[in-house]
Amino acid sequence: MHTLNLGILAHVDAGKTSLTERLLLAAGVIDELGSVDDGSTQTDTLDLERRRGITIRSAVVSFAVGDTTVNLIDTPGHPDFIAEVERVLNVLDGAVLVVSAVEGVQAQTRVLMRTLRRLGIPALVFVNKIDRRGARPRAVLEELASRLALPVAAMGEVAGAGTPEAAFVPYGGAELLDVVTLHDDALLAAYVRGGAVPPARLRAALAAQTRAGLVHPVFFGSAITGAGVDELVAGVRELLPAAGGDPGGPVSGAVFKVERGPAGEKLAYARLFSGTLRVRDRLRLPGGGEARVTGMDVLSIPASRGSVAAGQIARLRGLDAVRVGDPLGEPPPRAGEGHFAPPTLETVVRPARPADRGALLLALTRLAEQDPLIGLRQDDARGEVSLTLYGEVQKEVIQATLLEEDGLEVSFRKSTTICVERPLGSGAAVELIAVDPNPFLATVGLRVEPGPPGGGVAFRLEVELGSLPYAFMRTIEETVHETLRQGLRGWQVIDCVVTLTHSGYWARQSHSGGVFDKSMSSTAGDFRALTPLVVMEALRRAGTVVCEPVHRFTLELPADTTGEVLPVLARLGAVPRAQGPGLIEGEIPAARVHELGQRLPGLTRGEGVLDSAFERYRPVRGPAPARPRLGHDPLDRKEYLLRVRRRV
Repeated sequence: MHTLNLGILAHVDAGKTSLTERLLLAAGVIDELGSVDDGSTQTDTLDLERRRGITIRSAVVSFAVGDTTVNLIDTPGHPDFIAEVERVLNVLDGAVLVVSAVEGVQAQTRVLMRTLRRLGIPALVFVNKIDRRGARPRAVLEELASRLALPVAAMGEVAGAGTPEAAFVPYGGAELLDVVTLHDDALLAAYVRGGAVPPARLRAALAAQTRAGLVHPVFFGSAITGAGVDELVAGVRELLPAAGGDPGGPVSGAVFKVERGPAGEKLAYARLFSGTLRVRDRLRLPGGGEARVTGMDVLSIPASRGSVAAGQIARLRGLDAVRVGDPLGEPPPRAGEGHFAPPTLETVVRPARPADRGALLLALTRLAEQDPLIGLRQDDARGEVSLTLYGEVQKEVIQATLLEEDGLEVSFRKSTTICVERPLGSGAAVELIAVDPNPFLATVGLRVEPGPPGGGVAFRLEVELGSLPYAFMRTIEETVHETLRQGLRGWQVIDCVVTLTHSGYWARQSHSGGVFDKSMSSTAGDFRALTPLVVMEALRRAGTVVCEPVHRFTLELPADTTGEVLPVLARLGAVPRAQGPGLIEGEIPAARVHELGQRLPGLTRGEGVLDSAFERYRPVRGPAPARPRLGHDPLDRKEYLLRVRRRV
């Protein structure tokens, strides 16, 4: 059998989980349709998901369609849980993007489709809720073409839109000719010569173009009534590509989900891109370690036992050190890629009982295993733990999860914006071995200068490769990256180039008895302790500017309310870049997006629609905010040396 790893993606409340239930019912996996409102769906397994009626964690379920096994992955629709979607994208062969026939194209719809097209993931579109009052399938089709700039191919039309009897009427094939011939000159020539094209050839051309991302077939239907679902299932099987990969090749896979079993054991969901993995096989993990697979459950129809092959998904046991996003074996395609903007909010978590601090840190560490974009910062001096977040809903979910799963009552401080620092100019510093005031047996010289936007931190060499043992060179590079997580004002330093300009060490010395004498020999610890001092001195000489995250926004509103909205945008620090009848586009500080969303309904009679996404970092206007530093502070040389100085 063939395998297809299929993602279901949508804006929140478009009916994505309801469609998943309908697909499982059509495939015979379940006997009764679950309900999001009743909390009886198959893929929303968390109690919190059932109560709130939203998907928080991705879920995988398999069913057979003819000779194809479909591994269906239901993903969250709420933008606060975009990290779940990001991990799933790395393992998909194809996707179904669900759009509401009532609300149409929404903010998350745009983000998801742009990402699918950038990654080259073939996608079908399912316009859901054609039975709802206010359904406008034809207008939504036009929105897909205009607002998303999609090459769409309607696979049929809707009869009785907006009524419980709404039905999907598939096209016979000739209606697709205009779309398909745009990308197939041979097919166009055959039509011009013969005046007709066999339906089989037309469908084959449509399938080839869909798999190449040239066309996105659009189906209409209702997950509640089942209208159009059979046609969608047939389209998934016919138009989307099956998983590839060589079962005999080297093992290459990716972990996209981590959860805990009933006994607290770690379960890792992984997609295999190449090779075959068996129980008791050893896997190479990031960081150079290895782990042995002690058990597995293969998600396939029929289920295989004891081995998982290229293209399949399995739940693996025994990988205790693995984290979400980790590659298994050889790096897989799209390994390590980030598809969405980083979280821009941070909050401090405080336990209701001070005695629960240790348990809270352990619970948050476990949550971070499941969601790598939950960044943890532990401030031992203040006894505080900070979390990075996408939004306020994510904060509420974490609070409820800690209470239900760990019995921990927590509160949060008001969320603050996560800023970054960029170097203003070029700065250099050097510490020479055996020259005061350097107490370490190492020479390190570094130059810090601005890098290209989006370039992160680049490490370069101006010293010869053989001038320093590789282990010491690697230690310097790793310590540079670690040190720049906190700049002059405590924010992470980005978009800079750090160049190693000087290096030196004392070779290994031993006493006559062959005993290693570290008082006369350089060690990796010398370079690890000295490098932060050099980095921060060079950064101090270069200077930094604190930058805040800015969102690009599009605001659709009644034209007569523009005069009321513009002054509010100005007070929130937004800068309009383009304006037209009923439309404002521009930039707004990320910290003010939530406030704008709250005020918008009152300003626009409830008709305003806000679409925003992270755009860039820009210098903070006014006094630059600072962030409390963690750990030993290399900006305070005396205090730093008291804590980390080498003891001789």
